[in-house]
Amino acid sequence: MKALIVDDNEIARTTLAHLAKQIPNLFIVNEYSNAIEAYQHLQNNQVDLLFLDIEMPEMTGIELTRNLVSKDIVIIFTSSKKEYALEAFELNIADYLLKPFTPARFLQAVSKAQIILDSKKEHVQFEKEEFIFVRDSNITRRLSIDDIFYAEAMGDYVKFYTSEKMFAIHGTMKAAEERLLKNNFIRVHRSYIIALGKIDTMQDGGVVINGKFIPVADAYRKTLNTRMNVF
Repeated sequence: MKALIVDDNEIARTTLAHLAKQIPNLFIVNEYSNAIEAYQHLQNNQVDLLFLDIEMPEMTGIELTRNLVSKDIVIIFTSSKKEYALEAFELNIADYLLKPFTPARFLQAVSKAQIILDSKKEHVQFEKEEFIFVRDSNITRRLSIDDIFYAEAMGDYVKFYTSEKMFAIHGTMKAAEERLLKNNFIRVHRSYIIALGKIDTMQDGGVVINGKFIPVADAYRKTLNTRMNVF
């Protein structure tokens, strides 16, 4: 597991780094004294785990966690305050270490994080194998969900667009949404569901995917901005 330590207390960072060295599969790639520097690091670098303090200047650990909602990162909070625990667990963190904690308690938290990471890997592998069947002329083809850029509702049909062509199936947008949303897609309009990973640019009133402008309705804009970490 690759991990970051984010804490404005130098002694706390040193303690965490020392404990982490005792675990063979845990590697601390960097330490930060504030959440903003950590956030900037995570825009261009992938880690598996964050050891994250809560009370820090400029940006708290809870604020950083909310800004990382679309990142596939497991978070362990490390705090000397009990009162943040309920809010923290509502963010689906792995564990909440109350300072000062014992090496055994630290190991328990890391073990929880490892279990979560292992389950995520299994889930992602399964999803990448998902597909739908579509009609192409007189042939029924298997279309990988990973190849879909966006889906568009058109009467009693749903059109699925890939980099090369469009496929249409007889069905509802609701059924398409249920199938696609667990595969990193998001509803942005009454008539459109898009793949987050296929967005080229975000513009006023919509996004561009593979050269196509797709409108984003006001009702969906906040959710899209949150998933894309847009302030």
